[in-house]
Amino acid sequence: MRKLFKRALSGFVFVSVLIFCILYSKISFISLFFILMLFCLYEFKKMIGLKSIFPYIIGTLVFVFGNILNVEDLPSIMIFEYVGVALFLTIFMSFASILFAKKEEVISHLGKIFLTIIYIVVPFTLIVQIPFLNATFNYVNSTILGVFVLIWTNDTFAFIVGKNFGKHKLLERISPNKTIEGFIGGMVATFIASFIIANQFTTHSITQWVVIAGIVSIFGVLGDLIESMFKRQAGVKDSSNFIPGHGGFLDRFDSVIFAAPFIFIYLQIIQ
Repeated sequence: MRKLFKRALSGFVFVSVLIFCILYSKISFISLFFILMLFCLYEFKKMIGLKSIFPYIIGTLVFVFGNILNVEDLPSIMIFEYVGVALFLTIFMSFASILFAKKEEVISHLGKIFLTIIYIVVPFTLIVQIPFLNATFNYVNSTILGVFVLIWTNDTFAFIVGKNFGKHKLLERISPNKTIEGFIGGMVATFIASFIIANQFTTHSITQWVVIAGIVSIFGVLGDLIESMFKRQAGVKDSSNFIPGHGGFLDRFDSVIFAAPFIFIYLQIIQ
């Protein structure tokens, strides 16, 4: 009972802080996700055995350059300059970091750095872009809030349906607890939630919210499975114990970081 209470309390605090920062201002939203990115970087680095500070340096540069146009009122043409600088610094810092690795670990070291950037930094940078992908390019908090509601709906109902009705394993060698029934249950609930959200958050049409729900259902589950694969390789149950009863920050964002790039691409296409 105490464990359940601890899990419920920490989950409530986590969700409350997230929603508050999303609704309060674009600065609080961007700042929170920068901090969350650093926590996830720490957890993932530890999971894959990468002992280097360069992912923090590179991640900070990419995140800042990738989102500076959302903070500062700069001419849109300058985005190419910022993106170019960010890419150059990312590549330069990545290759420079091999000077600090052991000779026999150079390729592995460089590969882990690029994996960390692609798996953690790029998705978090794109997550922060999502509320700005609209006709006016202003901060629209309902977009990112709706995305998280869909993700939470998918995770919750996939767990409930899978636990009570799951009989057929989805991918047993990676995640023995996930079932096909749970996946379908989460998807159906997410599609229903998208219709409800479309009536509350009118920044996007019903069709667009349904498409986002589909992306969340499919790629969110893939993200969960991929993190499970990394944890199985590392021989750990959770990415950390930062969130009592829930594991680590990466455990809470595994679905988001894999779905976010595809949501970003879709929103870019429809603008």
